[in-house]
Amino acid sequence: MSDTSARLQRILSLDDLEGAARRFLPRPLFGYVSGAAETGSSLRGNRAAFDEWSFVPRVLNDVSKRSTATTLLGTRYSAPFGIAPMGISALIAYRGDLVLAEAARDMNVPMIVSGSSLTRMEEIAAVYPGAWFQAYVPGEPARIEALVARVAAAGFKTLVVTVDVSVSANRETNIRTGFSTPLRPSLRLACDGLMRPHWTFGTFLRTLAHGIPHFENTQATRGAPIIARNVMRDFGARDHLSWTHLGQIRRLWSGRLVVKGILDARDAALAAEHGADGIIVSNHGGRQLDGAVAPLRAVEAVARHAGGMAVMLDGGIRRGSDVLKALALGAQFVFVGRPLLYAAAIGGTPGVRHALDLLQQETLRNLGLTGLTALEDVSRDMLVSTKAPQ
Repeated sequence: MSDTSARLQRILSLDDLEGAARRFLPRPLFGYVSGAAETGSSLRGNRAAFDEWSFVPRVLNDVSKRSTATTLLGTRYSAPFGIAPMGISALIAYRGDLVLAEAARDMNVPMIVSGSSLTRMEEIAAVYPGAWFQAYVPGEPARIEALVARVAAAGFKTLVVTVDVSVSANRETNIRTGFSTPLRPSLRLACDGLMRPHWTFGTFLRTLAHGIPHFENTQATRGAPIIARNVMRDFGARDHLSWTHLGQIRRLWSGRLVVKGILDARDAALAAEHGADGIIVSNHGGRQLDGAVAPLRAVEAVARHAGGMAVMLDGGIRRGSDVLKALALGAQFVFVGRPLLYAAAIGGTPGVRHALDLLQQETLRNLGLTGLTALEDVSRDMLVSTKAPQ
């Protein structure tokens, strides 16, 4: 049995992946993935929200033909979840973006390519033509137009526009653990690398064989190297962006348009007015505004104002029971981030497939335990609130 297979045999749930990745990754990189903004209040809230609901299962229903298959934005998927966009994945796992794309393709679920990825979007689209692309919108109309044209030329059919990054977040964890953008070689990173030879030789040195990583997809042209002092200039100022810019993107983009980062029902209505096909209820995994409401607590109100758009959610999904709770409260689909990147780090493509399979089997099992056979049968009346009365 290989080392990878042995490691994966010990992974029984998505929660197990965090501890395994902590032992595998240098502290600055683990801190970057696991960390959040300021005190981590939103990150903790994302998980705590799921404990506020309990199932009321039905019994003696024939659930022998249950299925996790579902249709989203016209495409049939094997499960109601996909892989959320995650930046610099290629430093966490060797060719990390391609690893995530391969696993998503193999498991027939969507994968969203991050605009801050270190692998060219064209390479990822070649591996998985069904992948989606997530853009951090540049600050000027001409650059927006050029980026949208590149995404279309690469073959993507779904464009995800992230709208909750108008101002850079205060991520103190990055500073405390020694991570920075630009990435600065340091004694701490070198020592951590020596203590974690599997990452050093299996990821870092193999990555350097391709040259210094660049931010490949923030603009229509190749961005700066991750170690360049001016690397943040590629992301540009976004504090002036408005719904007018989303309208520009809608006019330019003929494919499916998804807006990510909605928490207020009024913004859901505005997204519908501006031609979005779907929205992702998200607080950026707790990485932007600390204290922002958990997506699970916002999704009911947002769904009521979605105006026919597909409603998706990310943030805190760790179990099949979490998936069903999100669907019951109004989401049609969910996305998972950190655990799948941890899986890529410790197990490559087989690791991500293993994690996705765990989540699918949990969802299928819990569907049966609640007395249902299809995701279409999941509804609000299968839940009761366990929150203390106000």
